[in-house]
Amino acid sequence: MIASLRGTLIARAGARVVIDVAGVGYAVAVTERHARELRVGDSVRLHTALVVREDDMSLFGFADEVELGLFELLRTVSGVGPKSALGVLGEMTPDAIARAIAADDDAPFRAVSGIGPKTAKLIVVTLAGKLAAPAGAAAADDRSGDGTPSVVTASLVAALTGLGWPERTALEAATQVVEADPDAATTGLPVLLRRALGLLGPARARADEAGGPRS
Repeated sequence: MIASLRGTLIARAGARVVIDVAGVGYAVAVTERHARELRVGDSVRLHTALVVREDDMSLFGFADEVELGLFELLRTVSGVGPKSALGVLGEMTPDAIARAIAADDDAPFRAVSGIGPKTAKLIVVTLAGKLAAPAGAAAADDRSGDGTPSVVTASLVAALTGLGWPERTALEAATQVVEADPDAATTGLPVLLRRALGLLGPARARADEAGGPRS
């Protein structure tokens, strides 16, 4: 899996960029807002998601792990494919998405091209409780006042469930890791993920030993 790219931007056309990495050009779909911030010749790093289908392999790129985590969360919603998820991130910031979910407000999603009323409502319903509305500096905290997970925690949970861990187990590990790191918002998802896996591995092993073989 291609998790990130670091190289030189050699082409840009709309929301499609090409990154040269050691002589290999990678075509990556990004949001139009992100594309406007990039210039040919820039040295860039993108956090990426590789989406594989029967007749296509596409890379989607993001400025940070939070946007990448939200992209993966949006794709868990029925009817939201990678292009639609990218469209949402192109029209709404991560904070705006979190606020809309917390407020049970599907109007901002309906305003996104390609997202109909039914899908907009499904986004709000499916992601309810998985993101907390940010409040100034508290946006980097692990939990909001009502106990819902932050964007950082939700991104980590999405990564763990993507690796096969049950959502409840993933949430417990993610919460523990984020609460232990006061700088979790800037630490980076790969580092947080390694810490969470370090907790889950031994925990699963001890549980298996305690349970013993079953007949």
